[in-house]
Amino acid sequence: MENKPVKPLIKSSSVKPRKRAAEARTQLDPERWVDEAIDVLAKEGVTGLRVEVLAKRCGVTKGSFYWHFKDRQALLDAVLEQWKIGRIRDIEKTTSVAVGQESQQLHYAIEVYGASRNRKGMSIELAVRDWARHDPRAAAVVESVDLYRLECTRKLFVASGMSDAEAKSRSLLLYACVFGLSLMHYTHFDDNLADLKQRIAERIISS
Repeated sequence: MENKPVKPLIKSSSVKPRKRAAEARTQLDPERWVDEAIDVLAKEGVTGLRVEVLAKRCGVTKGSFYWHFKDRQALLDAVLEQWKIGRIRDIEKTTSVAVGQESQQLHYAIEVYGASRNRKGMSIELAVRDWARHDPRAAAVVESVDLYRLECTRKLFVASGMSDAEAKSRSLLLYACVFGLSLMHYTHFDDNLADLKQRIAERIISS
């Protein structure tokens, strides 16, 4: 009888589990995807939020993305939601104050939002607002955040002794000022910018 070479049997089950395990190890938490997306948003705008780009940044395949998100729109919705939650939490912290210290807290709010040290935060803010110019979902989220911010500072102005009508106008003026300053280059406008900003704050807050 002729001896024929026998091919070794390869059990398919011995390979696939290892592959699945490797894929599982590269799955990122959805929060990581959202964090990376927000970072890209700040630098490139919403058009830069592409699944391929994010997967490359994270060092994983596109399959890892679809493990957590149905599609790109689901990621965009998650980005907007995280931005909204963060901004609401931030304004609550910034405007939380003991009774009788409302004016001091308003000064603090102007200082915080008018500061140039958080350039990334302002870049994200501007990117989301640019996104909202073309997307109804983003526009609705931005509006809800703006109204919440205005309401929080309105309450501070009312508590400091202003009428509701005056408080609303001062609250709108406050945000128009701090966000307007973020778009301008004025470092050489005055030799003492800190003093200049203090005088502006006094005009906004004083009764």
